[in-house]
Amino acid sequence: MDISIVIVSYNGREHLRRCLQSLAAHPPAVEREVIVVDNDSRDGSAPMVASEFPDVRLLRMPRNLGFAAGANRGAREAKGEAIVLLNPDSEVEADPFAPMLAYLREHDDTGVVAPRLLNPDGSLQLSCRSFPTFSVALFNRYSLLTRLFPRNRYSRQYLLSDWHHDSISDVDWVSGACLMVRHSLFEEIGLLDEGYFMYIEDVDLCQRVHRAGYNVVYLPQTSVIHHIGRSSRTLPSRSIVARHRSMWHYYKKYLRRNRVVDVAVAGGITARCGYLLLANRLRAALR
Repeated sequence: MDISIVIVSYNGREHLRRCLQSLAAHPPAVEREVIVVDNDSRDGSAPMVASEFPDVRLLRMPRNLGFAAGANRGAREAKGEAIVLLNPDSEVEADPFAPMLAYLREHDDTGVVAPRLLNPDGSLQLSCRSFPTFSVALFNRYSLLTRLFPRNRYSRQYLLSDWHHDSISDVDWVSGACLMVRHSLFEEIGLLDEGYFMYIEDVDLCQRVHRAGYNVVYLPQTSVIHHIGRSSRTLPSRSIVARHRSMWHYYKKYLRRNRVVDVAVAGGITARCGYLLLANRLRAALR
């Protein structure tokens, strides 16, 4: 088996259907298997896969394990030389996987390769970045400062927005919406860190790939459409909490300094989480 495509799904039936239809319509020029890990969806996702896509391996989880744990369940079942992590809110319009696998085979120093991600309207989605530092708290993709001053140095450094994203490049990390990793590398460095329920597990994986001495490569010659954020809209409040827990988990692993800084960071993450939860509830009440 050349590649195993692992898709973790939770209550996203229609997006998952379109994703699987696109994979069926554009089979890669390599031998593949598709594994869907259903995290106890309540919207009929699992029966839909079983009835409409009999060639897909369906793993039904007894509860929502989160993305990292679900992806690991699929990876443990995978038989491919390389494993593709693919979001259910993604679609392919051609075969992106054969070029990605060819690149891995031709570059022994590369552990992860990822395609260019496009928005549904065909515009570029910034999907590779620098590793987060303390400045990312103020200059991340969604921050007010980035929106007000998109050309500021810190946002540009983190988002790599000074670069046209049209050439092959070694980068710090790539989005887990679609990435390909050597199966043997998972065996070497371990699977995804299940301390992340959702979010930032892709950053963590790329950190460990780099620390093991391998490159993470952005390959814009091939592309995937990504309906960004659709997978997390089914449980917005839980998604907000999960994102901030992941921030704290990543900070403890890679950025921890001392107790004073720890307290400040924990307070900032908690305050941000509380603000977003309150804003989310207010928006829901006004609908």
